[in-house]
Amino acid sequence: MLELDPEDQKIVTLARSARARTQAAEGAAVRDTDGRTYAASTVDQPSFQLTAVQAAIAAAVSSGAEGIEAAAVVSLAPLVQESSVQAVRDLAKTAPIFRADPSGTVLDVLR
Repeated sequence: MLELDPEDQKIVTLARSARARTQAAEGAAVRDTDGRTYAASTVDQPSFQLTAVQAAIAAAVSSGAEGIEAAAVVSLAPLVQESSVQAVRDLAKTAPIFRADPSGTVLDVLR
């Protein structure tokens, strides 16, 4: 198991909570460059779909975030979706993306 600093553990916990609260396929959280956090779950509507990471990034950007320090996604999927990775990379080329299972165990980190 990876040792995370408290701020990174916080976004994993927020992502886990977002997923559990809505019973969604995935939950995500991001921390912006000002230290603010945003959490979201998968959005699956007839007219549009967002990954949880895209939804969290949208919340951050619409709140004025200019960059992302880190992101976390909680899911049963074996990989972070490419569209989620690209959403993070639009704002931060090297921000870590923590992938965790529903128990909150971080399985890997994309850099």
